[in-house]
Amino acid sequence: MEYVSTRGSTPALGFEDVLLSGLARDGGLFVPAHWPSLETAEMRALSDLDYAAIAARIIRPFIDVDVLDDNALAHLTRDTYEWFDHPDVAPLRQIDDDTWLLELFHGPTLAFKDFALQLLGRLFEHVLDRRDARITIVGATSGDTGSAAIEACRDRSNLDIFMLHPDGRVSEVQRRQMTTVIADNVYNIALGGTFDDCQDLVKALFADHALRDELGLSAVNSINWARVMGQIAYYFAAAARLAVPDEALTFVVPTGNFGNVYSAYVARQMGLPISRLVVASNRNDILYRFFANGEMSILGVEPSLSPSMDIQVSSNFERLIFDLMDRDGAAVDAAIRAFRADGVLPDAAALCDGARGLFEGQRVDDAETLDVIRDVHAQTGVLLDPHTAVGVGAARKTPRDGLKRVVLATAHPAKFPDAVEQATGLRPALPMHLSDLLTHPEEATAIDNEFDAVRDFVRAHAVAAW
Repeated sequence: MEYVSTRGSTPALGFEDVLLSGLARDGGLFVPAHWPSLETAEMRALSDLDYAAIAARIIRPFIDVDVLDDNALAHLTRDTYEWFDHPDVAPLRQIDDDTWLLELFHGPTLAFKDFALQLLGRLFEHVLDRRDARITIVGATSGDTGSAAIEACRDRSNLDIFMLHPDGRVSEVQRRQMTTVIADNVYNIALGGTFDDCQDLVKALFADHALRDELGLSAVNSINWARVMGQIAYYFAAAARLAVPDEALTFVVPTGNFGNVYSAYVARQMGLPISRLVVASNRNDILYRFFANGEMSILGVEPSLSPSMDIQVSSNFERLIFDLMDRDGAAVDAAIRAFRADGVLPDAAALCDGARGLFEGQRVDDAETLDVIRDVHAQTGVLLDPHTAVGVGAARKTPRDGLKRVVLATAHPAKFPDAVEQATGLRPALPMHLSDLLTHPEEATAIDNEFDAVRDFVRAHAVAAW
């Protein structure tokens, strides 16, 4: 499998180089040069497999056999998912006649990011050992990516990880899951700004090619193709449990950076019968406005009860634009440059027309989020985190079409106890392995929203620079 950049001017690379590069040198995102496909019989056969085996089967076409043979890949996925605390890894829970929750919070940091990042940490280690190399990871987080990436990368001898989070804009549990990890290769940066500012600074570090080469920069954000790849499997797993491919499904995905719902799009490109993908947004509704009105314009980021979705510039949307523009990298490059310069995506209405057959946008504000948490608990006894509640609220706004609907439950309610308590009067407890989280000392460095300050900090502490 070869990978190409969405901007069109970086040479095609193999999986190892894509994994370690993260972002293409032309500023684009890597995608497979072609979409692999699964036959109907192959998808039916997934129902006989456990989650680790499903993941190995779905990931196989994207990784060259000379990088990771079948036995090594099966061992890697087994090792990744045996640490999840539910036997089904990604269990389904029915909440009404035609709606299921796909629970993606049974990993070590209680969020869906664990599915890809626990895999990514092991892939990094495998490839770096093969190459006798070392990398410096820089990442941005709106809350969950940071803790999952740090947990996956802590104490690994061949990498350092620097994680930027927007100071004061993540929940206390999210922050502490990052800042209480005291390890020689982990550096937490509390940035004065928004998640979009954090993400822009990470991309600026990658755009400095001399720095990139000096430090061996790599990425754990979903700009790294391996992050998207690691999430595709749970769409196939959900379908296998619900008697698909004999019938199509609708997936409803709480969405910030567009990586999770893009993984569902990839699953459909591979042959999974998905009727509709509902993009669920909170008050930061740039994606909703695109799918509903055919316009995409950047507004200010507003804090909400679902902070992991407080994003205006969704990086992975560029990967969808690449397909909507018939994989014309030069056209994508021009469109993204205009979008970042002017705050408005050119020809958005035409692009929206190309996406509407599959995608639909819905928006759920904070008051509606609290209503959903309260109502679902009253009806089913299930506590939802606010991001999952946005998904359920979006599902309720989507016309029923007789198909089964799967809402992605992206985080454990205990990660956002204030919102849950506000809605229900109940304060969810952290699982046993995190029960003492709030008593641990924290370690983070506050840095202004300035490129030079972040660059200098990373350069001063990265082992690869010495």
